[in-house]
Amino acid sequence: MQGYMRTTGNKQCWESLSASTTGMMWKTLLVVSLFCWGKCQDSQNMTPEEKGVIRDQIVEMFDHAYGSYMKYAYPADELMPLSCRGRVRGQEPNRGDIDDSLGKFSLTLIDTLDTLVVLNKLDEFEEAVKKAVSDVRLDNDVVVSVFETNIRVLGGLLGGHVMADLLRQRGERMQWYRDELLHMAKELGHRLLPAFNTTSGLPYPKVNLRYGVLNPLSRTGTESDTCTACAGTMILEFAALSRLSGNSVFEEHARKALDVLWERRQRGSDLVGTVINIHNGEWVRRDSGVGAGIDSYYEYLMKAYILLGDNVFLDRFNVHYSAIMKYISQPPLLLNVHMHNPTVSVRSWMDSLLAFFPGLQVLRGDLKPAIETHEMLYQVTKQHKFLPEAFTTEFRVHWGQHLLRPEFAESTYYLYKATGDPYYLRVGQSIVEKLNAYARVPCGFAAVQDVRTGTHEDRMDSFFLAEMFKYLYLMFSEKSHLPIDMDGYIFTTEAHLLPISLSTTQPPCPGNDTETVRISQEDLFTHSCPSTDTLFPNNPSFAKTIRDGYKYLTGVGRAFHPLPIREIELPLHDNGMEPVEFFKSMGISLTPLNEANMGDTGRLKEHKGVYRVKLVAELSQAPEEEVVVPHVVQLISPPFLGRTVLTAGPAKFGMDLTKQEHGVKGSIVKASPYTACGPIDNAAGLKGHIALALRGDCMFAAKARWLQKAGAIGVIFIDHREGSNSEETPLFQMVGDGDSTEDITLPLVFLFSREGAVLTAALEKHHNVDVLLLPKERQLGRDKMERVSMNLKFRLAEEGEMEGGAASGPTLEFVLENDEVLLKDEGEEELREKQQSEQQQSCTEESDRTQPSQIPGS
Repeated sequence: MQGYMRTTGNKQCWESLSASTTGMMWKTLLVVSLFCWGKCQDSQNMTPEEKGVIRDQIVEMFDHAYGSYMKYAYPADELMPLSCRGRVRGQEPNRGDIDDSLGKFSLTLIDTLDTLVVLNKLDEFEEAVKKAVSDVRLDNDVVVSVFETNIRVLGGLLGGHVMADLLRQRGERMQWYRDELLHMAKELGHRLLPAFNTTSGLPYPKVNLRYGVLNPLSRTGTESDTCTACAGTMILEFAALSRLSGNSVFEEHARKALDVLWERRQRGSDLVGTVINIHNGEWVRRDSGVGAGIDSYYEYLMKAYILLGDNVFLDRFNVHYSAIMKYISQPPLLLNVHMHNPTVSVRSWMDSLLAFFPGLQVLRGDLKPAIETHEMLYQVTKQHKFLPEAFTTEFRVHWGQHLLRPEFAESTYYLYKATGDPYYLRVGQSIVEKLNAYARVPCGFAAVQDVRTGTHEDRMDSFFLAEMFKYLYLMFSEKSHLPIDMDGYIFTTEAHLLPISLSTTQPPCPGNDTETVRISQEDLFTHSCPSTDTLFPNNPSFAKTIRDGYKYLTGVGRAFHPLPIREIELPLHDNGMEPVEFFKSMGISLTPLNEANMGDTGRLKEHKGVYRVKLVAELSQAPEEEVVVPHVVQLISPPFLGRTVLTAGPAKFGMDLTKQEHGVKGSIVKASPYTACGPIDNAAGLKGHIALALRGDCMFAAKARWLQKAGAIGVIFIDHREGSNSEETPLFQMVGDGDSTEDITLPLVFLFSREGAVLTAALEKHHNVDVLLLPKERQLGRDKMERVSMNLKFRLAEEGEMEGGAASGPTLEFVLENDEVLLKDEGEEELREKQQSEQQQSCTEESDRTQPSQIPGS
């Protein structure tokens, strides 16, 4: 019976046909054939040949990306695909905290090591390991992100070591390898350990690879906050390092950080916030979700249980997961709520990092919500080509950037492996096609600056090679195509491969008990990894029936139609008036319908005291883009004098410049630190001035609060994305952080990178630059130019013409020497004013030598 259930397509249809009677043969043949055709079309089956073509295409794309990095960028950390050169920290314009991923340790090479093995590029892998061992230094005097360095570099070294050790044990290659990558991983682990030197056990967000944190030469250690994911995404790499090296110190520190986060959860909701103080464990940002700032904390609790076999992590994950499904998951949406009041949604948009969550739900065995959210994400990608960095709950673009993030491909891979539904192969195929069509450039693949315009950004992050190609290749590969058995490994958040056999090679660290957690016995998935074959036996319609409800979620592929009228019956008292008035007091208007207007009067039921109320859902399609009032930053000090005007975007919070008649004027001072995500070092110099701050690392509202506290009278935020400009990228309004922003009273404007460069260059050259912040329509000099016009006529008087008297009344006189040219344009207002002054003085002193032209009454 099972074999029959597993037959699909035409074979199953023809078997059912054989049971039909002879007299109905042709009629049944027609009906069943049509049914089979529709079913086969819907299943979107993909032949092995088709999968092979796409698999080869993915390998070619990888070769293009990796080959471009090795040709144009290595040994730099990243490739700049538009410039066709490497990004070396300190040699390119500073991008703020984005650059904290770069440590001058050939980041992309290290991050790509185990991807080379998965894609069967074993010669390239062996060569890459040799380069890493001979060329990469980990003691550079550079401040790096602890989180990014852990998941990309430490994880890359460990994944590379595991692969190298496996190939060496097979005896086919890597016979020269003597655990060099593991030794490098131990060195890097020790260089990250100083970050954990806090009273709480939560790590500092940054560390100097050479000098640590508290050393006077470290240039770091002043930070007080870190994100939840930053502190909670260490256990896989640190525990693997401990168990491979035999030194338990790494796992102990990572476990301690997880213990603190668990203890600091909100006990009423079992949720955690986004940002926490590393010294006292108090929450700095209390919004809770599954996207940026928290995402991989939940991922690592589940995966730590799988990798290490410790029920502590599963218990914690299950408690958090129940809270997520209760408060955050509103299928197909995943919203952010306040951790202390989780029934309150704190923002109307979602970020692209939450796209990993359906994959995590698959690991837990909870397929229905995974399918729902994934389908929503797929509809968004069909509408915008890629998943925008952030999008609203109405699926409009909130932040248009797309950094070639792999999270959507990751969830697609997990859903395909769990369901076997070829629909997800078609989703993967669309990812491949869109990358080739819209992100491929001659020197690799470039991030998309704005999905609405398709403009590129000179950026190809290492995770594109580490994760994207790994998930895509595995999606279209059978076990026979792979050099390793993937069932023996688990992916880190950077998709590095760690063997699940680690749970048996070393005992877990002692002293890591946690309180007993009560788990509902009704939850099928609590302490199991159920087989999808058992739960969802080969039922092609299982995932489809869930997806169909969200097929046209964003409106793509279907014309807009108003919803039909729906009817409900409300049992009211005979007189009906008291309940109706009660509903009206609540803002609900109920109108009894006349039977004549109901159409089919025969359907009306005669029930005494029953009102027929028609509810009509009136939907209006929201505009594609929010109306944004353009603002300007106008340079008004010499030598600019108002002629340099930079287009700026406004903010939805802070001072409303449209209500300020003359705008806000002040001199500009660059904030230190430039990202303004913490206490301001140059507060004394900033007081009473307009601050310049770089976008990135924290929310606009957080920066504004720090700068307002420092005494700034306004803020100009500058985009950290190189090359962005107001001509190619639509203006947007800066939004708050989900909490109340009524305390922020500063005027705030936003400049794209190119306009910001004009402003910073002016400050560097002239040191004292005054600017005016105001709406574009009220920029200085605009009204005067629009309202005042004058036609002037000049003529040269003939010699002797004016003798005998001058015109009466005020006159404007121009005197020309024989070799002078009338109205020579120097291009600068100051020169014209100076020239005019000299000419008037000359007129007074030398009128007896030259007859002037006159403009009566001027």
